[in-house]
Amino acid sequence: MKYGLTMFMTDYTIGVLELARMAEKLGFESLFVPEHPIIPVEMTTPFAGNPEGILPDFYKHTVDPFVAMSAAAAVTTRLRVGTAICLVPERDALITASEVASLDFISGGRFEFGIGVGWLREESEIFGVDFPRRWTQTRDHILAMKACWGQHPSEHHGKYVDFPQLWAEPKPVQKPHPPILMAGEGEKVAARIAEYGDGWLPRARALDPAGVEAGRTKIEQAMRDAGRDSGALTVSLFGAAVEGTDTSGYGNAGCDRIIFMLPSEDESKTTARLEKLAGEVM
Repeated sequence: MKYGLTMFMTDYTIGVLELARMAEKLGFESLFVPEHPIIPVEMTTPFAGNPEGILPDFYKHTVDPFVAMSAAAAVTTRLRVGTAICLVPERDALITASEVASLDFISGGRFEFGIGVGWLREESEIFGVDFPRRWTQTRDHILAMKACWGQHPSEHHGKYVDFPQLWAEPKPVQKPHPPILMAGEGEKVAARIAEYGDGWLPRARALDPAGVEAGRTKIEQAMRDAGRDSGALTVSLFGAAVEGTDTSGYGNAGCDRIIFMLPSEDESKTTARLEKLAGEVM
């Protein structure tokens, strides 16, 4: 089992450089950063992460994941860095393709591309997202990015992304591209991964080991039906609580990585939590 970390890093939490160095020193395999570039003042979409439905303040202060992961990669040598999740339909596909390839290049092939569509309608609509069809839009964006990562020159003609032949360099170090880890636990996630993903990124609060095992079985079958190697599938359980999470059953259920969610705290509190967690799981 591999153990990774994630945190809503902000302008008042531990810095990304300190967190990355500490994670690698303590033996964690990876560090993932979520994304919320803006939060609307007026919003009616309920927050599902707590019983009150109130959005935590740290959502309003989240650092950009590609900037943060570039910094993390620069001060480490083994730590894998990634997005969890990148809100793909809120971004320009060509710029994001360049950022992914560049980050994979400067990190020496250590980038993991965790993707999703977002739940906050008001945020998405500010960026012009076709919210009811945001997964369809995301598919088009990812296929356009794959064209940028693999073709010389690159070209793509889709509903949401359309560009003529162009040079998109550098290419990623990992071939054919960094792993695309897909968030979600819905009925369509298996088909999406089978078509254009490489790994599954389910939430720890949504699935127990039995749910992970059933999901993995379904995804593997969908990959085989699509003529893909189901043995290459990875499952990364996202957002496990630092305290109180029983991880013992997830390995046998087919989970390859557990990503612990650190609270958004300062350096001293984070250091204590990480040292305790490392002692328990390593």
